[in-house]
Amino acid sequence: MTSLSAAIDGTLGRLPPHIRAVVLILFSTLCFTSMHTVIRYASTEGQIHPFEVAFFRNVFGLLAVLPFALRHRAAAFRTRRLKLHAVRGTMQVFAMLMFFYALSITPLAKISAVSFTAPLFATLGAIIFLGERVRLRRMVALALGFLGAMIIIRPGVIALDLGAVLVMTSSSIWACAILIIKSLARTESSLTITTYQNIFLIPFTLIAAAFFWTWPSWYMLGLFAVMGIFGSIAHVAMAEALKLADTTAVLPYDFVRLIWASGIGFVVFGEIPELWTWVGGCIIFGSTTYIAFREAHLKRVRSRAEGS
Repeated sequence: MTSLSAAIDGTLGRLPPHIRAVVLILFSTLCFTSMHTVIRYASTEGQIHPFEVAFFRNVFGLLAVLPFALRHRAAAFRTRRLKLHAVRGTMQVFAMLMFFYALSITPLAKISAVSFTAPLFATLGAIIFLGERVRLRRMVALALGFLGAMIIIRPGVIALDLGAVLVMTSSSIWACAILIIKSLARTESSLTITTYQNIFLIPFTLIAAAFFWTWPSWYMLGLFAVMGIFGSIAHVAMAEALKLADTTAVLPYDFVRLIWASGIGFVVFGEIPELWTWVGGCIIFGSTTYIAFREAHLKRVRSRAEGS
């Protein structure tokens, strides 16, 4: 195998492409949630600042993919779009630091539910910055999605949840990064995208971590290694799933993240998700799924019109 993505593809090679995509997206949701669990544990139980955790996540994330990236004369490092990788890394460092800090103060299930707003921000960004025309039904879905976020946060009803606000802000930045990733995916492999993500994030997160540095124990370093492996595998698996099938085919399965987060949060931290977290999360997820299906439908209609 020449890369981590090839190894994953080889393991599931006998399955039809759409089934492979579903398996990969479900696997990525478990890996992401496991990574979030380690982040929360390290920040709360391990007393390591979230910014330092972010630094080690990127270091071990790079180490996890480096053996694959160095194969075939380091083919994964070859790119003609270094500037775009740098822009994506610069943007994502702010999103990551906000998200990691939020994980240290907010239950896992609430984090997962609010993070579903990222596709909403991506749609909103396309409207504002790209001048994309959106009709009434998608506007209603967009409004309902943000209403779901307000149901979770409930400003003015309960004390302001800094963690939830940070996740929403992080999601808005991540939405812009998603658009860059989609552009990069046209010419770059999943491994190249993941490798350069870690390369650019390491120095940025080190600067942030330096202000709060505490030397971790060997036990914590072991956990960080596990966290980095989970994170890198999750990103590669997600990217491969999106290559094998349309977004609309895999997006509904992303909701499993909320189920994983609720179960793991209860078992590891004794967290019981609020009813409003589930209500708001379902509304957000329903609206993002509808928008994705609607955009895919309109794309097919335009393609047929152009072909006729």
